[in-house]
Amino acid sequence: MTNSYSMISTRVIFVIILLLPFNQLISCFPGPDYPPCWPTSPLPGEPVCGDDVDNLQFAQNVEHLEADYFLWGGLGFGLDEIAPWLVMGGPPPIGARKADLDYLTEAIITEMAYQEVGHLRALKSTVGGIPRPLMDLSASTFAKFFDEAFGFALDPPFDPYRDSLSYILSVYVLPYVGLTAYTGANPFLCGYRSKRLTAGLLSAESGQDAIIRTYLYERAKCLVEPYNYTVAEFTIRLSKLRNRLGMCGIKDEGLFVPIYLGAENRTYSNLLSLNYDSLSYPRSPEEVLRILYQTGDEHVPGGFYPHGANGRIARQLLPTP
Repeated sequence: MTNSYSMISTRVIFVIILLLPFNQLISCFPGPDYPPCWPTSPLPGEPVCGDDVDNLQFAQNVEHLEADYFLWGGLGFGLDEIAPWLVMGGPPPIGARKADLDYLTEAIITEMAYQEVGHLRALKSTVGGIPRPLMDLSASTFAKFFDEAFGFALDPPFDPYRDSLSYILSVYVLPYVGLTAYTGANPFLCGYRSKRLTAGLLSAESGQDAIIRTYLYERAKCLVEPYNYTVAEFTIRLSKLRNRLGMCGIKDEGLFVPIYLGAENRTYSNLLSLNYDSLSYPRSPEEVLRILYQTGDEHVPGGFYPHGANGRIARQLLPTP
């Protein structure tokens, strides 16, 4: 009986080894040049299942927004130039242009731009792609968002392309929304490949958000020209607006908070926006759309997506023509 069991086990292991990709196969036979590196996904298992496709195709809307905004801001051209196959026939963005950035800021934004291209490629190769939605990246779209955050029209109108600080303040609006969207989607995923992809995307978006917030934190007490408001005040007002539009409580915090919202209720500084247990806040697709449509209603498109976002989740929320 023991010999039969050993023979069966040996055959199973042999079959599994034959099915492994070459890079994983090499790791099964460690040597001086190949230390043991075992597979990071369960075998067997379902790579993509359930609602994974819908959830990860919805995420492509935000990645498209970030990709084109960062590419245009840092390089002066967009996804049509860098990776036209990822556009999938979607229209070019409205009003995007090169921002007037200093060397440091341009380097940060350019690297983030290329990262977003990778995110889109990973998403579309895993669950299939959606066409790039029509996006409005004009200065007036951001000006409207900032006016609503302050409760009155800024004079002159806010222009994200004006200088480095203005551009980073506008970027403050974007990756954090994607971060909360991935946090919210994670419990609804069931495939191991979908979970691995989302974990990688979430960590990347978190890193981008941390860089943006650190950049702004270093300048927190600086006035944002030509306005009489500090960087910190801008972040606080923008975060409060996103909470109002999302309509699901506090899931967004500026660079300084009341002490009851600080880490362990002991800090006023707020380098990262995190909950009571210092974990990322989650947002649903509906909350994300309310914010990025700038309407507070997932059924009423506008803002960055004048014709609405793409994918089944977003399209089924739009009114029937």
